[in-house]
Amino acid sequence: MIIITGHEGFIGKKFLEKLKDKEVIKVEKNNSWHFHSFNEWDKVELIIHQGAISDTTCTNLKAFHHFNVEFTEWICQQAIKYEIPIKYASSASVYGNTSDTINPLNYYAISKVIMDYWVQDHMDEFKLVQGFRYFNVYGEGEDHKNDQASPVHKFSKQIEDTGKLKLFEGSDKFLRDFVCVDDVVDIVLNNDKPSGIYDLGTSNPVSFHHVAECVAKKCGGEIEYIPFPDHLKGKYQAYTCAKEEWGDYKFITVEDYLK
Repeated sequence: MIIITGHEGFIGKKFLEKLKDKEVIKVEKNNSWHFHSFNEWDKVELIIHQGAISDTTCTNLKAFHHFNVEFTEWICQQAIKYEIPIKYASSASVYGNTSDTINPLNYYAISKVIMDYWVQDHMDEFKLVQGFRYFNVYGEGEDHKNDQASPVHKFSKQIEDTGKLKLFEGSDKFLRDFVCVDDVVDIVLNNDKPSGIYDLGTSNPVSFHHVAECVAKKCGGEIEYIPFPDHLKGKYQAYTCAKEEWGDYKFITVEDYLK
């Protein structure tokens, strides 16, 4: 039996698809606290914890603490108590505008830092715990994410709707480590690393401008440059790049994905 939290989310759905032949217990954040009555921990072989509030513009501290901190700590405590391996979603947002220093720029990132520190403090108590700092994940199944969707998806949708995609001025200077959701799920489920907190990205960042050009070429659209919005100034990561954690793993590139 495998427990998956956040199964209705973009990445959670991909885990569910990959594990369709397994017995899966699905937990979504709206009923996460009802899960306290679960009493079959002895049958659980793995916990995949993806459930969280992931909106980086949200400012509801109470909600972040309730779902991203308190529930995550509780399910980790169950993993320790019942000696169940647990793999959970952290985020590259913990690095803020740095590539390897903890410097969160928003409440979402702070909630992820809190739990990473908690896990580090209790690392030796787990049978196995792996945290994955997801970088900029994209792929099929982002329709419901709206403004939180990846630029690969948003640009494609904009061209489909209007024939143009909107790109912030100066986007050639904003580089991100874009990683396909299929690679994320594959690595999380199939790696043999010990307990730890790992970067999960390609380690080969590309600019938003490059992504826009790739999408525009693929979809036959034009690029419309727009001013950088004031509300994102100081809260927008200029550069993300994962540490090289995965050896010679062959990641899907944006170009490969669009083909």
